[in-house]
Amino acid sequence: MPRVNVSWIITVLAVELATLSAAHAHSCHEVKTAFQVRQIGQLKWVPETPATDVDLSICKHAGPSCCTRRMEESYRAAVLRDTTQNIRSYSFELKYQISAHVAAFQDTFQSLITFSQNHLTSLFETTYSSLMSPISPHIGSLFTDLSRFLQGTGNVSVETAVHSFFDSLFPLVHTRIVNPGMAGSIGEDSYNGNQLGDCLRMTRQDINPFGPHPKVMADTLASALRAGRVLSLAFGMGFKVMNVTETVELSKECTRALVRMHYCSHCRGLTLIRACSGYCLNVMRGCLASLSELHNPWRQYVTVLQDLTHIVAGAHNLELALLGIKGQVEEAILYAQLHGPRLTATVDKVCGHSSNVSSTTVKMFPPTSVTPPPANSSQDVPGADKIGMLAHLHSSLPLKTSKSSRGRTLKKVAREFTGYISRFKSFFSILPETLCEGEMGIDEPTCWSGDDVVKSYTARVVGNGVHAQRLNPEVRVRGADPVLMDVKNRLELFNMEIQEVMPGVGHRESWDERGSGESSGECDDEDGCEGSGESVVSPPLTEAGVSKNAVKVSFHDLPITQNKSSSGASLSMASFNIIILALALHWPLI
Repeated sequence: MPRVNVSWIITVLAVELATLSAAHAHSCHEVKTAFQVRQIGQLKWVPETPATDVDLSICKHAGPSCCTRRMEESYRAAVLRDTTQNIRSYSFELKYQISAHVAAFQDTFQSLITFSQNHLTSLFETTYSSLMSPISPHIGSLFTDLSRFLQGTGNVSVETAVHSFFDSLFPLVHTRIVNPGMAGSIGEDSYNGNQLGDCLRMTRQDINPFGPHPKVMADTLASALRAGRVLSLAFGMGFKVMNVTETVELSKECTRALVRMHYCSHCRGLTLIRACSGYCLNVMRGCLASLSELHNPWRQYVTVLQDLTHIVAGAHNLELALLGIKGQVEEAILYAQLHGPRLTATVDKVCGHSSNVSSTTVKMFPPTSVTPPPANSSQDVPGADKIGMLAHLHSSLPLKTSKSSRGRTLKKVAREFTGYISRFKSFFSILPETLCEGEMGIDEPTCWSGDDVVKSYTARVVGNGVHAQRLNPEVRVRGADPVLMDVKNRLELFNMEIQEVMPGVGHRESWDERGSGESSGECDDEDGCEGSGESVVSPPLTEAGVSKNAVKVSFHDLPITQNKSSSGASLSMASFNIIILALALHWPLI
């Protein structure tokens, strides 16, 4: 048996293994698979084996490469597509939350408007039925204007809407309530078609038949609805910012850095290695440098949103203001009834004698000659003091509706929104880290540095913003994106204008950082609990400091000061008033 040369066999096997290993190492099969799975381009563009004479512009290195110039262009398109898609996916949740809560606020606003309109309509249907038909369209106009104002659409004034309603109400009250015999003598449509009706409407504010109630109602509604309108406008600004974020364009330098980070390792056959964490941060912070400039104004904007939502649902309670309309109108009509004789005498002086209604000649006196009925003239009417007391007790009762009739309250919607939006306060500053979380490996011993496989990234990691990118070793940032800088300037201006119109908004710490003053959440107003913890005093609203630029956000020249007598004390005396009212109902009124 011939002797076997073991050393020769070992040598042959070693050569075969080396040949097989070299053949495998010089195959681009894995690169082609990744190229197909990630839908980067056509497979025919990927070579079967690495080449050494490839003309590359981004992924250059001394050894053989599985990339071609055509593949580099495909990689460039792929990183633009994937990165912009990732930015949109992370911003989608924020945009969705804003959109969902805009709808929730608007639905709640509209529910309150509808309920309050029905509340006022019921007053005329049950108590003043003779006024119902002619006053109905004016009720509709009033609440349409209030709804438009809350939505931030159109040049609507709350004061004008309220006073227009009372102007239309005065002729009806005078001819059908104060002097009920006049309605039949001058015709059903008299106040629309004759000189007396026109005179009563035009001189209503001078004659002052309803006492302080129209002004109190206008001031209270303007103050409460103002915060709701500003909140609607603020939501619109947030949409604009997010829309620009989703359409941000990445620079050529950024695109090259992204190709180098994501795909240059593929050119060497390394399709599974991840980018080093510091390396990814440098690339992303360079690419999103201009977007990061939105951080400070956005953080301020979120604080403004939080404060506005608490004002809408807190001290400037929009719910009570709207639900109080019926009480104010009822008080106004009672005031006219109580001062009927003096009111009639004043109307006779200003608009002509009631007995001569059909005359074509109507006496008109200058407004300065009008003497409004004194507020303390109730002693002229028998039982007026008791009527007034009953009316006061009725208007001071808490106007709370059941859960089934009003759905989600503003307080609940506000609490939900502030909880969500606080999570996105640093959205623009942490976006680079958020994008890198999906790219970096976890506890891997090696990573990709853009040039080679390393154990750790040794270059300096820069901060956020355009200024910090001067030291970025991975991305060259030539300057700030003018489109994003314009958005930044507009957002800063918007924040400033809101703070000028509503001093104190946006200057406080956010509610999520210091506690919103809410109770533990086990019990709130919706569960029948009073005083659920609105412990933070809302910012003072004064006319001082309103800039001329405020018209840019359509705030208009409405009064900002809230009338203190509209709700606060009346609610705290609710239980006592109920007892007194029950006793008073048994008293004779004459």
